[in-house]
Amino acid sequence: MKVDDCINLDDLRKIAKKRVPKIIYDFIEGGSEDEAGLARNEDAFRNRALVPRYMVDISAINQETKLFGRTYSSAYGIAPTGGISNYRHGGDLMLARAARDANIPFIMSGAATAKMEDLAREAPDHGWYQLYTAKDRSISEDQVKRAADLGFQTLVITVDVPASGNRERNKRNGFGRPLRLSWECKFDALRRPLWLKDYMTHGLAMLSNWEKYAPPGSGAHDIGEFVADQFPGPLTWKDIEHFRKLWSGNLVLKGVMRVDDAMRAADVGVDGLMVSNHGARQLDRAPSPLDVLPAIDAAVGDRMTLMLDGGIRRGADIIIALCMGAKFIFMGRPTLYGCIAGGQAGAAKAVDIVRQEIEVNLKQIGCPSLDQLGPDFLHWDPEEARKNLRN
Repeated sequence: MKVDDCINLDDLRKIAKKRVPKIIYDFIEGGSEDEAGLARNEDAFRNRALVPRYMVDISAINQETKLFGRTYSSAYGIAPTGGISNYRHGGDLMLARAARDANIPFIMSGAATAKMEDLAREAPDHGWYQLYTAKDRSISEDQVKRAADLGFQTLVITVDVPASGNRERNKRNGFGRPLRLSWECKFDALRRPLWLKDYMTHGLAMLSNWEKYAPPGSGAHDIGEFVADQFPGPLTWKDIEHFRKLWSGNLVLKGVMRVDDAMRAADVGVDGLMVSNHGARQLDRAPSPLDVLPAIDAAVGDRMTLMLDGGIRRGADIIIALCMGAKFIFMGRPTLYGCIAGGQAGAAKAVDIVRQEIEVNLKQIGCPSLDQLGPDFLHWDPEEARKNLRN
């Protein structure tokens, strides 16, 4: 199958799986421990139904969505994913350009393999930067300053990595420190000629945003070790207050899953929350972001912008999340698989598939505009309906 022949996101995933070695596919696709969280994230959407409304004029569908004062073409963007050039060389900027061309936001990972300066050049109006706090706080402060000096409007601080997740697929594959690849993994890599050509041509990708902080003369491996030694950096509410003072733009916390944390974030002046469980890669027993979203929305939805990521595999999933209180949705694996499968064109294909699915589903439920979505389009049990049906 070719990228142009793909009709859904899972088709792109299947092509990507064939292109990269198993050790890389497992790193992307895998969760932590029993990986129950992966299923929980997707099932949260599958277990909810949309109730159609008929005899409505759907001749014109409007997906435009305002977020932090900017109008985007739809209500979804590309979530941060690290190490991309190890999967597809130049992948960070392929995703950034695809987002720019589609007029949706792209969040550069703190573990990106391109520099934020590159992002500012390629997609100055669509790039956000994600901060992973370092043990050496001066590094984090300098990254915040660099992002501000480059004109980025939104900083995303990831808060849900107090310790590395127990990712058992990685351990079985020898993906750790030090790297211990089995002969089976090495042989599997030889069976992926397109990926192997990339790797033999360009070598191990560098975590470029950290190069200036590592010892002089450090190569990609050395910088990777340096970054690993800096993770995870301590992060408390005192630190959030400090970053709020440093950053004058939009400040978003990614990984908030509790109502009390959401309320405290609002109190310290955070502008937005991304309700997320890190793609089920951290705490396997965490609930799905969708399941905790309504309570967080009820507590702080009128004080800050709520976003969500985790478990998005269809355009209908985005509609459901918007009905349940999110104002914007981000997805990571689907667009990453598109990029691996077909470069920038593959990333654009993933973005377009989602857009088309949203349009079809909006027509099916009789809702001509995303801003008209609400809980009345969801099928609730009687008790939930009494709480959520709009007057």
